[in-house]
Amino acid sequence: MLRATFTFYGNLNDFLAERRRHAFISLQLAEHAAVKHPIEALGVPHPEVAAILVNRQPVDFAYRLQDGDRVEVYPQEVVHLLPRYLPLRPPTPMPICFVADTHLGQLAAYLRLLGFDTLYRNDYDDAQLAEIAAMEPRVLLTRDRGLLKRRIVVHGYCVREVDPRAQIVSVLRRYRLRGCIQPWRRCTHCNGLLRAVDKATVLDRLQPKTKRYYDEFQQCAACGQVYWQGSHFTQMAAFVDAVLAQL
Repeated sequence: MLRATFTFYGNLNDFLAERRRHAFISLQLAEHAAVKHPIEALGVPHPEVAAILVNRQPVDFAYRLQDGDRVEVYPQEVVHLLPRYLPLRPPTPMPICFVADTHLGQLAAYLRLLGFDTLYRNDYDDAQLAEIAAMEPRVLLTRDRGLLKRRIVVHGYCVREVDPRAQIVSVLRRYRLRGCIQPWRRCTHCNGLLRAVDKATVLDRLQPKTKRYYDEFQQCAACGQVYWQGSHFTQMAAFVDAVLAQL
């Protein structure tokens, strides 16, 4: 057996038992255990970890622990403060794409509203979500830390907030996406791209007052949903402005 000491920084402490937050954690481990295992056993999903130092030297998840090792674990939010570290995964693919778990439907709609390619279905199971995230690839958004611990998940984020408006700000900040926001280009229902259409082509789908007062329309190329700048548009535009003001 060997003994190693772990310290977690920044918001990684969100995943730890309260008594272990912002503290030195001493663990007894099997000989030459990989550093990834105790990190996740303590509650921290590997996609949330951006850098690991052992005895002040950069290592990756495959590092085999030695007796007396001092392990420091860092999140993305503070990794820029380190003089050097080993990247633990490939860079986030750009343009960024998301897949959201079944509890984040409103967050998915907000991401689509802001122009981000976001897959969401309320019948995806955990295995499907992990496979989609790994194979496409997409950033997996979830409130389930167990889902993020699946080995095949490369890019993922545990959404801490409960309120969807706070969730969208958190995700945009995490991936520094202010400059990537392009509202009104995706269908909030199915994620398809919107295209401008002549009023005549959608006339049979419009209510009488909409026919009378509006002339510019967009339609989803995937599901056919029709959009126009009706009374609801003012509220959505105010929402976009409020989000931007927080970034």
